[in-house]
Amino acid sequence: MKNEQWTKEIALLKTLVEQTELEHSIKWGIDVYTYNGKNVLGIAPFKSYVGIWFYNGVFMKDPKDVFINAQEGKTKALRQWRFNSLEEIDSQTVLAYIKEAIENEKAGVKLVQSDPGQFEMPEFLEKALTTDPALNKAFEKLTPGKQKEYAEYISSAKREQTRLERLEKIKPMVLEGVGLNDKYKK
Repeated sequence: MKNEQWTKEIALLKTLVEQTELEHSIKWGIDVYTYNGKNVLGIAPFKSYVGIWFYNGVFMKDPKDVFINAQEGKTKALRQWRFNSLEEIDSQTVLAYIKEAIENEKAGVKLVQSDPGQFEMPEFLEKALTTDPALNKAFEKLTPGKQKEYAEYISSAKREQTRLERLEKIKPMVLEGVGLNDKYKK
């Protein structure tokens, strides 16, 4: 274990999870607990805390107001609960949260991802597509996901000059039928 200082905290959290029907596995190098093959929660040490996170925590009641969204604006469903010491772990409360997460999983409560084809076309890109028929035709042939990547890439630029530079950068890629992030996907 990387962070030896969290040994007792992790052992206690694991003991609590073991009182349930969740199955243990190692995913992404951490302890993940599943129900019928679906991720319910994970436990891992960090430098300044040990965390338990609930993959669909956004749907949990959180009466103690302990949940953190680690990446606001990016993370949709996952919620973390961080502990800085063994004394912070109230076994009864943690077990109640774990049981609620299991019940939610049994009930099929989960976040439905939006259709990757649904996105807002930035006006700047739309103008470029209407003035360049070849670019428009190539753009329409792209998958909805690739179209969305390009639209978000253009719309995330704050300055008009940056949008123009990005548009010039992506034109050859769109004409080739390549996605913005294809070189990173395998």
